[in-house]
Amino acid sequence: MGVGETTERRDVVAFYALTAFAALLYMVPQAWIPALAPLRPALLTSGLAAGMMALRRMGRAEPLYFDGVRGVALLAFSGLALASMTWSVNPEVTRYTAIELLKLTAIYLTLVNVVTTPKRLALVCGAMVLGSLVTSHGVITTYLTGTPETLVEGYRAHWIEVYADPNRSAMNLAIIVPLAVAFLARKESGWLWRAACALAVVLALVAIVFTYSRGGFIGLSVAMAIWAMREQKKLRSVLLGVALALGLVMFAPKSFWQRNETVATFHEDASAMGRVYAWQVTSRISLDKPLLGVGAGGFRFAWPLYAPPEATRAYVAHNIFLDVIGELGWVGLLFFLVFAGGATGGAFAASRSTQVGWLARGLSASMAGYLICDLFSGYILSAHLYVLFGLAACAQRIAQAQEAEESVKLPVVKGQLATSWEGSNHAA
Repeated sequence: MGVGETTERRDVVAFYALTAFAALLYMVPQAWIPALAPLRPALLTSGLAAGMMALRRMGRAEPLYFDGVRGVALLAFSGLALASMTWSVNPEVTRYTAIELLKLTAIYLTLVNVVTTPKRLALVCGAMVLGSLVTSHGVITTYLTGTPETLVEGYRAHWIEVYADPNRSAMNLAIIVPLAVAFLARKESGWLWRAACALAVVLALVAIVFTYSRGGFIGLSVAMAIWAMREQKKLRSVLLGVALALGLVMFAPKSFWQRNETVATFHEDASAMGRVYAWQVTSRISLDKPLLGVGAGGFRFAWPLYAPPEATRAYVAHNIFLDVIGELGWVGLLFFLVFAGGATGGAFAASRSTQVGWLARGLSASMAGYLICDLFSGYILSAHLYVLFGLAACAQRIAQAQEAEESVKLPVVKGQLATSWEGSNHAA
């Protein structure tokens, strides 16, 4: 076997390991198959993907692609988190947070180096849609079999590990709905795949309802509105969106709407007041340590130092941007905004592509909805966030490669430039 064949095989292994990782984010097999727990499947597959990608690059003496300004901003953000051990209120927690953030950065860089064709992009997104069936089933089953003692706050559904938080269950499933709907609306999708996507949408919606997550509901609504407005066949998109909304209105229990109505009377809701206290803590941290914050992961440990007297219980920041300000200051927020804004803008830019536009529109809607959710539930260490943003960056890179190849492959007909352009499925 030649060197070229070996490097190509490593690239294929890296891609399939990455695809498996995307599915495992939602399937969490180690939680319901105890024998898999020591293997840590998600860490194993992501590590394999990163390792094979690095070996492939070294085998071809190719430089690692860092994804321009937004990739450098992410690296700077991770580096700042690691450096914050020197001024953190809890250095041990900061060390753990920084290491986890570096792992997520590695996953992001692996994505942008491996997912370089429209087919690969669609396969990874499809793996997430399929994996979500397991998550949705777990959340729904927990709700139907739960008791006031096992459900969060006595009535909110959840599942296991990262999905043990109803808000995280809702926001991570909200990612899936625009992606699955994008596959549904694409005429090239086969009927069996469309049926799977339709099932994923229905189960995700039911699961989100059962979590009673107000942020998840708002984020999903915004995401689907953006998808419908940006889709090329707007009438069909609007009709599909209306159908989903009617289904939600008809089948959501009365208690779901009652909890969402408490947004207007937040001062009477303990959960909402926890957010208000958290935002007050962020404000006081920012006044005291504006540039660099209290250290990555240190928000809850700084709570007793900055919380008002009546806020006796420590909460997370409940807003990813305020969380960044509190833990890594305005310097960290600048790095994070460059990264997040660049990835989001990339997805919207790729929406115009003739090859990946249909999926980029789903990704951009998912990203917008996820960021809305993050205004109510901020989690810096969310693998779903970095995978979603990485896929958006991949979509833009593929779209840019298509434009570049079309511009240099313009055929000549009888001495004149032809009006039709020829594209390619491969990114540079």
